[in-house]
Amino acid sequence: MSSLKNVEILSGLDTSPQNLEAEQTVLGTILLSNEIFDEIADINEDFFFNPINKKIYKIISDLMAKGLLANPITLKNFFSNEDELNEIGGSEYLVKLTKFSTSKLQIKYYANLLHDLKIRRNLIDISKETLEESQNKNSEISAEQIIESAEKKLFDIAERGKFNKSYVEFKEALLETIAVASSAYKNEGGIVGVPTGLRDLDDRLGGLHKSDLLIIAGRPSMGKTALATNIAFHAARQIQENNKKSTVTFFSLEMSSEQLSTRILSEQSRVKSNDIRKGNINQDEFEKFIESSKNLENLPLFIDDTPAITISTLSNRARRIKRLHGLDLIIVDYIQLMKSGNYRNEGRVQEVAEITQGLKALAKELDVPVLALSQLSRAVEQRDDKKPQLSDLRESGSIEQDADVVMFVYREEYYEEKKEPRVGTAEHVEWQEKMSLIHGQAELIIGKQRHGPTGIIRLEFESAYTKFKDCLLYTSPSPRD
Repeated sequence: MSSLKNVEILSGLDTSPQNLEAEQTVLGTILLSNEIFDEIADINEDFFFNPINKKIYKIISDLMAKGLLANPITLKNFFSNEDELNEIGGSEYLVKLTKFSTSKLQIKYYANLLHDLKIRRNLIDISKETLEESQNKNSEISAEQIIESAEKKLFDIAERGKFNKSYVEFKEALLETIAVASSAYKNEGGIVGVPTGLRDLDDRLGGLHKSDLLIIAGRPSMGKTALATNIAFHAARQIQENNKKSTVTFFSLEMSSEQLSTRILSEQSRVKSNDIRKGNINQDEFEKFIESSKNLENLPLFIDDTPAITISTLSNRARRIKRLHGLDLIIVDYIQLMKSGNYRNEGRVQEVAEITQGLKALAKELDVPVLALSQLSRAVEQRDDKKPQLSDLRESGSIEQDADVVMFVYREEYYEEKKEPRVGTAEHVEWQEKMSLIHGQAELIIGKQRHGPTGIIRLEFESAYTKFKDCLLYTSPSPRD
């Protein structure tokens, strides 16, 4: 039997999705017209199922990378000896390949066909791996981890597209920049990202931008979760009003879904959240509460309150939500309660670094903003000036480095009310005057912004309804640099 015949029979020994003629057409076309190689340069030898064709394409790629001519003659000389050449079918097979050539237009069709067949083989491999892991009774891998692994592999395949380039020509980037600028120009307020519902914050950031990792940090009781919940609600409401098929997803590691929904209902119904939880409301307030709940029942807001969630689990769930429902914004409350999934015990600083790197990678992968909350170190409490700064971030190195925006929530009222002097003294009168001035006032300090200036944004905070809102008197955010 001839070596050429061996090549053709070899493909029939496996029932995996394949197309020998398509592989031969791609190879033959390149061997006749080397310039066509650049038209399909995104494929590689793994797109070829036949091991002989796979080896030939690898040799062609190596020759092209060195700027050398690739044709049956040069390929023949590229083999180290006659035996190696015979393994791929000999000179006869190399010459035959050129008879399968096609046009520049059609070569892309065959390349896409090879890509599709490769994806099908990958799906079969994932199915086999999942089956083997599921059947292994002695495995230390849990069923949940098997699901997460399979979902990650499937998502990677789904997001790859036909031929995603790893580079973008400047003219493409330029067109995208013009599109963003045009959107900002046409949109009232110049917002191109996800709106936060806070006028001054949207002025400063232009909304929450895709691929950005944004951090809201603060000491306990400053209102981090309240602010994040306010932003989540407003973003979800915008999706709903625009009839867009998408969602906002809130990963709450500290509070339950019921607690978060209570906060949102309190804000919308104007019934105090503490009264709602205690049942300390009258008939009118209860009816307002129920009416508000009806208006919010279809809000495209998902809440995942899994405690101590790992970055890999969070990422997989976010991928699933985007695939099934669409996704505009991810909120994580909060970083220090997450796990990296790495049990090498390299220290909490390294673990947080893996988490923040994972969140930033997820923002870029899913092309959505990720808004993550973070605690501050106790160093703030040791200073006379309690206003937070970047160095106050717990495990601050990685958070500050990976974040595109870092914001601090600060309420002077919280610290001042602890300093109440003895009633009846002159100091107490002064204290009351100061408290009346700062009551309900809050500052959102932008300590870092990769795309623009930092500054201080003044807000009002209604603690009874856990709601941040714009100051009544409009003031541009005060600059810091």
